[in-house]
Amino acid sequence: MEIREGYMPYLGYQTYYRIVGKKTGNKKPLVLLHGGPGSTHNYFEVLDRLAEEDGRELVMYDQIGCGKSYVENRPDLWNSKTWIEELAALREHLGLDEVHILGQSWGGMQLLEYVCNYKPQGLKSLILSSTLPASWMWGEEQQRMIKELPQKMQDAIRKALEDNDYSNPEYIAAEAEYMLRHSSGKVTEDSPECLRRPKKAGKEAYVTAWGPNEYTPAGTLKEYDVTGQLKDIKEPALVINGGNDLCTPYIAKYMYDRIPNSRWELFRTCRHMCFVEDTDRYIGLMKEWLNEYD
Repeated sequence: MEIREGYMPYLGYQTYYRIVGKKTGNKKPLVLLHGGPGSTHNYFEVLDRLAEEDGRELVMYDQIGCGKSYVENRPDLWNSKTWIEELAALREHLGLDEVHILGQSWGGMQLLEYVCNYKPQGLKSLILSSTLPASWMWGEEQQRMIKELPQKMQDAIRKALEDNDYSNPEYIAAEAEYMLRHSSGKVTEDSPECLRRPKKAGKEAYVTAWGPNEYTPAGTLKEYDVTGQLKDIKEPALVINGGNDLCTPYIAKYMYDRIPNSRWELFRTCRHMCFVEDTDRYIGLMKEWLNEYD
């Protein structure tokens, strides 16, 4: 399987990209937008075999501020405009005129804002994987799920939020338990190599843009809300989430109910990264969806 890597100049820095496979026939490339902000492309490598099995080019990249595009001490850059314009620049740089785009978590927010407010051309379909149409909605749903934790953990989280102090060991343990339930399992020696590989996470990008944790949208993305524009999305959209996901079935159904040409697939036993926890089903679904909308 052919893998090409490169860098695109952006804002005086370098954006790293990784292209897997080759274009064949009329199959349009799939561009992958990672979560975070600041989480890196690494986990998307579990989808590499989609390129081979479907004869389709996959394009993944580290958004500025993390991974091989790491930049720090630039809090002025950590906002949606920086990252959406980076996506537009990458499409131009790589000649990606017609594409499908998959956004997971923050990547899906980015994709929705791109579609709703930038009106891009050549978008064949959207894949909205474990994502959200509004920061307030995400915050409310996380607060609801915190109530499922043991009372002592709920108290530790409440105290940390009230004091704006996230250093208490009891809070750290409570947050770890919450993320274990709803985000992802521990990385072990049996995990795919791309998950075990050390990565340079963009902590500054995450805290500046989102906030101190998943349940406190307090950063530059705090006012993000495209709920009123979902009805205007013209492209076909596939909504995916897990039954135990940070993206709750309520959030997924909210998008599915309002995007006109949409389909919803629930991965009932998965958490926030369905493509990692049920890779075979996810790849099968991608093949079916992408070939339908090429």
